[in-house]
Amino acid sequence: MDMGEIYHFLFETMPGIGCLIGAGLVLSVIACVIMERRTRKQFKNHEKTEDDWSLFDDDDEEEN
Repeated sequence: MDMGEIYHFLFETMPGIGCLIGAGLVLSVIACVIMERRTRKQFKNHEKTEDDWSLFDDDDEEEN
């Protein structure tokens, strides 16, 4: 396989474009996981305060 065939497959065919998108998604997820682990390791002693919020925080708890 020469570079012309690889270029044609990746950028001019639907399966090739799908491979590029899939590879981009996989690389993004790997980078996000690595950055999240480093952040959690750096801020492991973070104490929650009233001003902290969470994406999965349930507002019903505050009403009780």
